[in-house]
Amino acid sequence: MEHTPKDPSQVEGWGVDIDPKNDPTYPMKYRNDGEHAGYSWERPPQQPLTVEVLHSNERSDLTSVFGTSTPPSGVSGEFRRIAFRYSESSYGHWLPLMLADRVSVVEGVVDDLKHGHLPNVFAERGWNAEWKHNRTSLVRRILLRVVLVSAAIAYLRSRRADSHQEE
Repeated sequence: MEHTPKDPSQVEGWGVDIDPKNDPTYPMKYRNDGEHAGYSWERPPQQPLTVEVLHSNERSDLTSVFGTSTPPSGVSGEFRRIAFRYSESSYGHWLPLMLADRVSVVEGVVDDLKHGHLPNVFAERGWNAEWKHNRTSLVRRILLRVVLVSAAIAYLRSRRADSHQEE
């Protein structure tokens, strides 16, 4: 898998904080260049690239070390690829990532079912621990959901009954 670094000057907004007059902490921050004292380290060797790794388009290259346990795949992976086309400061980056997380959960459940494993939703959602340590809150949330779903069903049934009466 090949990786070509991007030219930072081509990234929109790159270097906007270089000018100290554009720094929101200027002139409040006392500048003595002390923050640069620890920057004299050598970069660690680059981890081999064996899977697809998504990274910010605001970085010119990959970090020296990165996670490889869950490379992007499936529909959620497509959403992640779309997200990383946009700057980290835009909704075009974060909203697809949040959607990808939700789609990934569904993909995981489908994969479990496909392999004959029935997911334990109570344990995976932490409800067993919640029942043990925060029972009142859990019961309150469950009752609230039951009330909301019941109200929605009653509303839809009343609308259906009204539409049948009009006919």
